[in-house]
Amino acid sequence: MADRGIYQDFVVTRSDRLLRTAYLLTRNWATAEDLLQESLAKAWFAWPGVEEPEAYVRRVLVTTYTSWWRRRWRRELPSDDLPDTPTSDPVSDERDALWRALGRLPARQRAVVVLRFYEDLPVTEVARLLGCEPGTVKSQSAKALAKLRVDESIVKEMHR
Repeated sequence: MADRGIYQDFVVTRSDRLLRTAYLLTRNWATAEDLLQESLAKAWFAWPGVEEPEAYVRRVLVTTYTSWWRRRWRRELPSDDLPDTPTSDPVSDERDALWRALGRLPARQRAVVVLRFYEDLPVTEVARLLGCEPGTVKSQSAKALAKLRVDESIVKEMHR
């Protein structure tokens, strides 16, 4: 894939999908955009030797996100001042509860859930992307789903 024109076509056609994956990992659009930009920059330098571009960039997304998470690097500082007052929407509240529950998962488990259930990748592909064994993907998936089920039952109890 030595042609840099193919890289430009790839960025145009695949960025939206990769951005959604980055968002699911980071839970923040600005951070997801930064993550995707950095991942695409890394892909640019490796492009001549890349055989499967989407799989390669997806792996770079996950490994870059993991390294950011390990460094506990944050670009923005939280603030107590909110610009708007949100309205209450039951569907939105349920979705927000799911996002918060997903956010409480450890980074590795969150990556497994995103790749397995959002990206709908097979266990072997997730294992390859994360650099681990398929059994590890299965066990991390089971642990993550168990945690999400516990979170769901807690949320249901709070709404009763």
